[in-house]
Amino acid sequence: MDPAIETRLRVAVGHDLLGGIPQHVGPRLSTLKGGVVHSLRPPGTMTFQSPGDFVAIVLARVPRMESRLGSDTLHVFDAPVGMLIVSPANVDSASRWFSLRENLTVGYEPGFLAELAAREFSLLDLRLHPLPFGHVDTQALQIAHLFKQELASGAANELYIDSLMTVLGLHVVRYYSNATEARAGVKAGESGLSQTSARRVQDFLKENFAGKVSVASLAELCGLSPGHFIQAFTRSFGVPPYRYLINLRLGYAAQLLSETQLPIAEVAYLSGFSSQSHLTSTMRKYRNFTPAQIRSGGRV
Repeated sequence: MDPAIETRLRVAVGHDLLGGIPQHVGPRLSTLKGGVVHSLRPPGTMTFQSPGDFVAIVLARVPRMESRLGSDTLHVFDAPVGMLIVSPANVDSASRWFSLRENLTVGYEPGFLAELAAREFSLLDLRLHPLPFGHVDTQALQIAHLFKQELASGAANELYIDSLMTVLGLHVVRYYSNATEARAGVKAGESGLSQTSARRVQDFLKENFAGKVSVASLAELCGLSPGHFIQAFTRSFGVPPYRYLINLRLGYAAQLLSETQLPIAEVAYLSGFSSQSHLTSTMRKYRNFTPAQIRSGGRV
C-alpha cells in the first residue's frame, strides 16, 4: 500500500475548524476563537482551504516537503524546526511530505484576526503577508511548545489556551501583516489595570471561577482589547489570568476538601475542574500535593 495518505480539508462556515483533521493525529481543543491541535502525521498529502485563518508551526524537521500556497507554483524545501506557516482564509494550499510530520496548528474563526487587528492596531483592512517556505520564527515556536505542553496534560485549561491563541494571533498580525506600520495603541496597558478595573475583574472571577471564563469577556469588563488586557492583568496581579483562575479554583477545592466530606469528584466539579483526575493533576502540578493528602489531613 502506498504510504501516502490523502487528506482533503474543506471546512464549511459554521463547522468546527478542525473538523477535517483526523482525531487520531493528536490532542486538540476548540474554543470560541477557533481551535488548536498538536499533530503527528505519517507521510502523506494534504489540500486545504478554510474560511478562517490558520497558523502552523513545525515542531520536528521534515527533510523534504512540496508545498504551494495561493498559487500553482510548487516549492520543494526542507522544513526546519520553528518554520512558521500562515494560511489566510479562503486561500488554497497543498502539501506533500515523505517522513513523519509534527506540527502545532491553530485555526482562527473567520474574522477573529481582523477583529484583533482593528482593536489592537486600529487597522480596518487586515492583510496577512505570505511567508517564504522555510521561514523560522523562534517566538512562535516558543508559543507552540506551550500549546503542546498544555494539550499533553489531558485536561487543557481553556483560559490558558484562549490566552495563547490571542498571543499568537497578535504576534502574527504584528509581524506578518499590513499592521507593521499601524501601531496605534500598542502601549496601552503598560501601567497595569486601573484600580476600578482590577476590582471589577477580581469580583467577577470570585463569582464565576467555577464556570467557563474567556479572555474576551474579562477584557470587555475593563474596556480593553484581549491582548492589552493580558499584559495589564499580569502587571497588576503578578500572574497571567489563567494562573490567577487556577489559584482560585485550587483554593476553593482545598477548602472543600478540608471542611467537608464531599466526594473528591464532586469537589472537582464544584471547583471548576472537568474531573477528579483533572483536579489531582493540576493540584500536584501547582501545589505539589494531592486532594487525597488534604483529605487525610496531611496538607492544608
